[in-house]
Amino acid sequence: MNKGRGGNSGGPWGKGPSAPPPPSNDDFDAIIRRSQEKFRDFVPGGGNRKLIGLVALAAVGLWLASGIYRVEPEEQGVVLRFGQYDRTTEPGLRYHLPSPIETVFTPPVTRVQRIEIGYRTYGGSGTGREQSVPEEGLMLTGDENIIDITFNVQWKIKDAKNFLFNLRNPELTVRDVAESVMREVIGKRPLTSALTGGKQDIEDENKALLQATLDSYKAGIQIDRVTLLRADPPSAVIESFRDVQAAKADQERSINEAQAYANEILPRARGEAERVLQEAEAYRAEVTNRAEGDASRFKAIYTEYSQAKDITRKRLYLETLEETMKGMDKVILGEGGAGVVPYMALPEIKKRQGGQQ
Repeated sequence: MNKGRGGNSGGPWGKGPSAPPPPSNDDFDAIIRRSQEKFRDFVPGGGNRKLIGLVALAAVGLWLASGIYRVEPEEQGVVLRFGQYDRTTEPGLRYHLPSPIETVFTPPVTRVQRIEIGYRTYGGSGTGREQSVPEEGLMLTGDENIIDITFNVQWKIKDAKNFLFNLRNPELTVRDVAESVMREVIGKRPLTSALTGGKQDIEDENKALLQATLDSYKAGIQIDRVTLLRADPPSAVIESFRDVQAAKADQERSINEAQAYANEILPRARGEAERVLQEAEAYRAEVTNRAEGDASRFKAIYTEYSQAKDITRKRLYLETLEETMKGMDKVILGEGGAGVVPYMALPEIKKRQGGQQ
């Protein structure tokens, strides 16, 4: 069964020579003449024409049978007629005109393939040894820092025709485009974004831009996933970078502690200031009210005084004496030296009665 250069060659641009040019009528005539001459040489003296016919018929049958081919479930068949695309066939047992009229390629359209960028794995995935490729992984960030990145791209064929005819080396194309797109994405971001929480955003943006670029090439490739494996400073400066990061962490912690202290002390100070303001306001209201009351009382006294000056003057004098001499022992003398005027000291009597009780 003829599978052309098949799924392992990468299509008409594979490692082997490209598809043969369309043969001319002269080429067919020459092939037939050479075949007849070989048969004459094989059968001495011209031979038996019937035997020659049987041999020729068998050769033609084998040649026609060589066009039978199988397309596996994970493949698509791409049939070329004289080197030009003719049709696409689905999985199953198929037939194409024998070579050199038609040839077929069967690329694996459902197989997920992986491209490693910034590193290579030797000895098998999971158990192999990884080797760094600095010329691919070292990139410049948006704030002009150098970062060492390793990532892989998982892809598969979505259009076998475009995949075979529009790409000479699909794996190299995906690798170069993925590296270029990653440099563009990283070049727009600061170093801290790539090192900390921006991993998912970088992967999503890289996948979208990579797919758009390959679609513009009509590459016939579907990007399944972009996985960012590692994003670190270059190994030569990683210790210094860690010191800088530790200093930044200390700075951030000090700022947070200061902010926490400010959040604690400021409300307390505001509360104290509000209390002082309220006390001052209460004192102002008390003093103002007392002053207004004194003024009102003075005005009332003045009004009474203006109406009866002698009586008011005497009443004020007596009230002042009463206030001044309150709680004092008192002796009342008569006018003109008449002696002590007897009086009943009711307050003292009440005091004695209160003490006896």
